Amino acid sequence: MRFIFTILFCFTFCFSIFAASETKNAPKHEWSFTGLNGTFDKSAIQRGYKVYREVCAGCHSMNLLYYRDLIDIGFTNDEIKAIASEYTVIDGPNDEGEMFERPAKSFDRFVSPYLNEQEARYSNNGSYPPDLSVITKAKINGPDYIYNLLLGYVDPPEDFELGDGMYYNKWKEGEQIAMAQPLDEGYVDYDDGTENSLEQLAEDVTTFLVWSAEPELEERKSLGIKVLLFFVVAGLFVFIAKNRLWKSVN
Repeated sequence: MRFIFTILFCFTFCFSIFAASETKNAPKHEWSFTGLNGTFDKSAIQRGYKVYREVCAGCHSMNLLYYRDLIDIGFTNDEIKAIASEYTVIDGPNDEGEMFERPAKSFDRFVSPYLNEQEARYSNNGSYPPDLSVITKAKINGPDYIYNLLLGYVDPPEDFELGDGMYYNKWKEGEQIAMAQPLDEGYVDYDDGTENSLEQLAEDVTTFLVWSAEPELEERKSLGIKVLLFFVVAGLFVFIAKNRLWKSVN
């Protein structure tokens, strides 16, 4: 038993150290989707998708998303078909046993920028750009981590030695990252006239990534509230029934 408690203590201690090193006490951001009643801002998700599409998609895949999933954030079927048709997928074999290229359709997954990992590494100085489908779940305090990371590109201290092909980022563990600064003021123009400041771009694309990792978030929270209410009401009835049944005994 003592051995088990020792293992649990070591695991908890190591996890806390890892969490602290990864988040580096990054500041917390206010999100619409946090809290018991938190919901997604679909306009922000759409803007975030545009940021991903115009900036991030050049290096990062989202292999768990289908183009048809965009209907959940307010795109119409015609808009989704138009978006998908801008990409090419390899399909087949055809009647002659050959693979062929065709425009992507709404039932296809998001097209990856690279054919394989080797091509991705070759194009990025040996680094492999991670898939972003569930990136906010893969990191401790994922939304805050991604948001601060996008804002964390600053000039390194004079005594800081950067590795070859690396960039300084004050919120990245080790303060070095292989990805060049992906966003800056005005990198993406919003169709709805929203200010395209760096902070706004980072917030919107992070919101999109949170939605992609957990599109059922609102349904889950709604169900959770209903379950809590059910147990409160059921518990009240059980309490009343118990008092009545044991009243004569008391």
